[in-house]
Amino acid sequence: MRSGELEEKGTDIWKLFREAQQNILYLNKQRIMAKEELDRVKREKISLLDRIEQLERTKLINTRKDKFSISAELLLRIDAMVLTSLIGSKEASEFRRLIMDSNVSIADYFSEIMHKQDTELLVELRHFSGKSRKSGYHVIHVCTEMAPVVSVGSLALYVTGLSRALQRKGHLVEVILPKYASLNLNEVHGLREVDAEFHSYFNGQLHGNRIWTGVVYGIGVTFIEPLYYSSFFSRENIYGYSNDFERFSYFSRASLDYIVKAGKQPDVLHIHNWETSIVGPLFWDVFVNQGLEGTRIMLTCQSLESQCVEQPEKLALCGLDPHGLHRSDRLQDNHKSHLVNVLKAGVVYSNKVIIMSSMQTKGQIINATIHGLEPTLTIHKDKLVVAPPGFDSSAWDPSVDKFLPQNYSADNMKGKSACKVSLQQHLGLQEQASIILFVFMGSGQTPGLNTAMEYFEEELKDENTRFLNKYDEALAHLVLAGSDIMLCPSFDDTVLQVPLKAMRYGAMPILLNSTDRKSGHFVDRDLEGSKFSGYVKDNFTNIPLSQAIDELKNNPSKWDKKIVDAMTKDFSWDAECCDIHISAYAAIKNL
Repeated sequence: MRSGELEEKGTDIWKLFREAQQNILYLNKQRIMAKEELDRVKREKISLLDRIEQLERTKLINTRKDKFSISAELLLRIDAMVLTSLIGSKEASEFRRLIMDSNVSIADYFSEIMHKQDTELLVELRHFSGKSRKSGYHVIHVCTEMAPVVSVGSLALYVTGLSRALQRKGHLVEVILPKYASLNLNEVHGLREVDAEFHSYFNGQLHGNRIWTGVVYGIGVTFIEPLYYSSFFSRENIYGYSNDFERFSYFSRASLDYIVKAGKQPDVLHIHNWETSIVGPLFWDVFVNQGLEGTRIMLTCQSLESQCVEQPEKLALCGLDPHGLHRSDRLQDNHKSHLVNVLKAGVVYSNKVIIMSSMQTKGQIINATIHGLEPTLTIHKDKLVVAPPGFDSSAWDPSVDKFLPQNYSADNMKGKSACKVSLQQHLGLQEQASIILFVFMGSGQTPGLNTAMEYFEEELKDENTRFLNKYDEALAHLVLAGSDIMLCPSFDDTVLQVPLKAMRYGAMPILLNSTDRKSGHFVDRDLEGSKFSGYVKDNFTNIPLSQAIDELKNNPSKWDKKIVDAMTKDFSWDAECCDIHISAYAAIKNL
C-alpha cells in the first residue's frame, strides 16, 4: 500500500475514533440528562400527589358534608346569636345540648340551610328540639397552637389530633386561639367575623375584642383579636418576646370573658403549658360563679422546662390578687421566692394535670431535677396523669398512602419491596442493597446529634446510607415505607413522631447511640407506665444497631414476626392517648 493511501487510511481511522468519542460523550450526556429528567419527573410526581391530596382535602371541606364541620359551624353560629343578643345564654345552652344529642342527625338536617341568616337559622333550631342529651363531654381548649392553622411544636399536633379523636368518640370539642397575624387561614373553613364586639378586663380597664370563627378538621375554632392591644399578636413569631406574660395573660382572660359572654357551659376547660395556665386561678377566683359551676379545669404540659416566672404585681393586670397568690402553696416560685411561677399556677389550680411523655412514668417525672417543680408535683401527685402522644393514622397508613408507588399492609407486605426500590432509585442508592438506614432529623437542631453521628459511623460503615437533615413531607412517607430500620434520636419524639410512624410502616425504630439506648432501662414497668412504653421496652429499647442488622440478615422469620406485630398495634390519637384523656375528664367531672 502506498504511503499516501496509508496516510489517508490513518486519517480516516482517527476521524472514526474522534466520531466514536463524540458519540460516546453525546450518549453519556444524553444518559445523564435522561436520569436528571427521570428524577425530575419522580419529584414532580411526589409533589403532584401531595397537591392532589391537598385539593381533595379542600374539596371535602368545601362540600360541607362532614357532620363534625356542620356541628362545629352550627355551634359557632349559636355563639354569634348570643353575642348579638338574638338569644339568651339559657336558650343557647339548650341548643348546644341538642347538638350533642346522639339520637339526632344534625348534619343531615342543617347541611342545606347553614347559608341562612341567623334569624332564619334560629327558627329552625327552635323547631328542632325536644331530644335528650348524650353522654359525651363538652371540651373547650384554650391554647396557643393548633395544626395546621398555627404550628410551632408538639402542642399544635396534640390539640388537633386529640380533638379529632375525641369528636370521633362522640364528644363535643371547641378551640379558642389568638388571632395571630401569621395564621394559615387557608386551612380554616367558613372563616367569618362575628358582627359584635365583646369586652375583656385588662390593666384596670375593659378593652374591646373582635371575634372570628371558622372550622378546622370539623372542629369549631374561635379567634380572639384584641383591638386596643392589637400589637400583642401581630408579630412575626408566636413566642419569644419580653412581654409574653402580658400577651398570653390577656388572651387567657379574654377567653374566659368570651366563654361567659357567649353563654358556654363546658364540662372541661382544657388549658396548655404556661401560656394559658393563668386560666386556672382566674377561673376559680373570678369566673366560677358566672354560670360555670359545673366546669372543671384540665392542664396539659408538653414540657416542664418552660414555666415563665414574673413579678407578682403583674398578676393584677388580668384581675388577680398578687398578695393572695404570692404564697408557697399557690404561685410563689419554689426557687425564686420573690417571683411567681405561671406554670405552677396551672398545676395548683387545675383538677387534673396531663404530662405528655412516651417513655417516662409519673414517679420519674416528679423526681426529675431539671424543672424545679418537684415539691409542687409531689403535693399534687394525685392530679398527675402521664399520657403518650399519638399520631394521625389516617394520614400515615401504608395501606392507603397516596405517596407510595405501591401500598401494603401487615397482611400483605409485597408493596414494601416496591417502595424500597423506588426509594433507592430516588436517592441514587444501589438497587441490590438489602438494607436502607436513615437518620430523619427534621429541619431544626437536634440535641446530641454530633455524638449520635459519631456512634453511627463507628457502628456501621456502609455506602448505602443517606442522612436526611431536612424534613420533606412527601419524601417522609417514602422513607418510612422503603426503610427496614429507622434511626431515632429519642423514643420520646412528640414532633416528628418517627418511632410511631416507623412501626406503622414496618420499619424497626432503633435509638441512635448507646447513651440513649441505655435510657431504656429507666422505663420501669410500674402501674404508671403506658402501654406504648412497655411495648417499646420489650421489643426495641435495648436492641443495638448491629443486633438489628444481624437479625434482619440471618433470622428473617423472627424479624418479620416482630415487624408485622408492630404494624398491627394502634398507637394513634384514637387509642391509648384518647382513652387516658377521657378517663381524666370523667374523674374530674365526678369531683
